[in-house]
Amino acid sequence: MTERVSPSFGVRTPRPAGPVVREDAAWRQCFDRAAHEEARLPWGSRYLRSDVAEALKRTIPVDARVLELGCGLGDTLAALPNATRLGIDYTAAAVERARLRNPAITVEEGDALTWQSPERFDAIVCDRLVHSVPDIQQLLENAVDHLAPGGRVFLTCFNYLWELAIRASEQAGLKLPTPPNNWLSESDLENLFTLVGLEVVKFEDRLLLPLPLPGVSSLLNRYVGKLPGLGRANLYRLYVLRRRSESRVTKASPSVSVVVPARNEEGNIANIIARTPKLGGRTELIFVEGGSKDNTRAAIEAAIASYDGPLEISLFQQTGKGKGDAVRVGFGNATGDLLMILDADLTVPPEELPKFYDVMVNGMTDYVHGTRLVYPMEAEAMRFLNKLGNIGFSKLFSYLLNQPLKDTLCGTKVLWAEDYARLAANRHYFGDFDPFGDFDLIFGSAKLNLKILEIPIRYRDRTYGETNISRFRHGWMLLQMSAVAATKLKFI
Repeated sequence: MTERVSPSFGVRTPRPAGPVVREDAAWRQCFDRAAHEEARLPWGSRYLRSDVAEALKRTIPVDARVLELGCGLGDTLAALPNATRLGIDYTAAAVERARLRNPAITVEEGDALTWQSPERFDAIVCDRLVHSVPDIQQLLENAVDHLAPGGRVFLTCFNYLWELAIRASEQAGLKLPTPPNNWLSESDLENLFTLVGLEVVKFEDRLLLPLPLPGVSSLLNRYVGKLPGLGRANLYRLYVLRRRSESRVTKASPSVSVVVPARNEEGNIANIIARTPKLGGRTELIFVEGGSKDNTRAAIEAAIASYDGPLEISLFQQTGKGKGDAVRVGFGNATGDLLMILDADLTVPPEELPKFYDVMVNGMTDYVHGTRLVYPMEAEAMRFLNKLGNIGFSKLFSYLLNQPLKDTLCGTKVLWAEDYARLAANRHYFGDFDPFGDFDLIFGSAKLNLKILEIPIRYRDRTYGETNISRFRHGWMLLQMSAVAATKLKFI
């Protein structure tokens, strides 16, 4: 018996090895056959395998250490560019063929339910394995046990609405026949995820037409199948899962860097310093001044010279343009474990920052920003057209990113410094497209499979200065950024 330990659930009750059930023996025979034989008309099966491989290649970070449970011939694993790729399969014939067919990957013989290793992995792939194993809960428990801190499980499964069509494809020779499958609804899967301490970061429904028809398949699968309301008609779903409430804290009190982009905010500087709370082991307050027309820079310099308090205050000069550039300057000079953005207009009170700190330190999410659209606002906090635009774009980005977002443009955003470093290293995927900085962080976090969470805050009126937001010019920029998300994250 093996004692199973999960960071989320503590010690699991030791589980004795169960008997070989009839269904398991039937599946073993099926997989032995699949190691040597293809369907009579293999185009659909090949098309599906290719699509799964491409989806995983795009979704799994290139620096991740990858384990695939139930790897078969190893073709999916071999398609990934990752340096560490280990496959496990319980049929000796498949392992032997996988080693010959894909020598660049490592393949071992083992049962996905009971295989043990001291190594931990950033990405664990379970490709349609839930349909064939005798105990899905045990499979997921074993996957969780082998996750590295911050790791993700990438699980694919057929849409149960396709059960009859898949059986018909076996009769037609498009797919090798299999024993009876485990067919699971969305609620079945959610229940299993909860039982083992996993939660969904995001999911993607794929393949409206699982056959390679030139021109037609690409149109239907890349665009039509992604339209609202049509997702549940697709053949399979790719889930990205994380441990529930996984704390990533490695020290008693993580340090914090609060970055304040400040342009024409002279009258708010003293209040920012007085009201920003000390968080964690130490808190640095980083002002990035952006070519103000008033005396913002002089006000910051005077405040630093006279300050004698718990915060470590510094000032940097922005050389580029836009809030996004100022945030990059601030984050590039930050030394804290957690990175925060605080807007200098104080419409989001600095007193709210401890909420963001607690959510991150307790492991409830990997990235958090505020939402201004829950509580009633003060009369002049947000103009009516701005509010309508924020609501509309939030719904659009929730659809494009496959994660619920209510307010994408709230300035208060928080993420771990190590995640920002990975995000910045992968910024070339989207390009330098965002003058605001909001979507650079949101899109980058989504690409890294970070869980995104929002905290309701009360949005206040400005007490000094005027907004730098232009409703129509910046609205057009938001539409352009929507197109970036659509082409880079959704319709692919």
